[in-house]
Amino acid sequence: MAKLPKDPMQLAKAIGDQATGQTESIPAPTQDELRRVMSALGKVGGKKGGKARAKALSKSERVKIAKKAAKARWK
Repeated sequence: MAKLPKDPMQLAKAIGDQATGQTESIPAPTQDELRRVMSALGKVGGKKGGKARAKALSKSERVKIAKKAAKARWK
């Protein structure tokens, strides 16, 4: 039985490999391990997510979203 890696990215790859049948079975990850992996992945994507989304939207779309947010905030 393979030992789970401590590095979140290696753990994510190991889980993916197991899910697609590319490696031997490893023990199911615990909730703590899954939380750690998902947290690390969220930090990687989260740093660029807002900027990438803003870049992809037109000015009118950004204005529409901002007005909707302000309306919800001051409801």
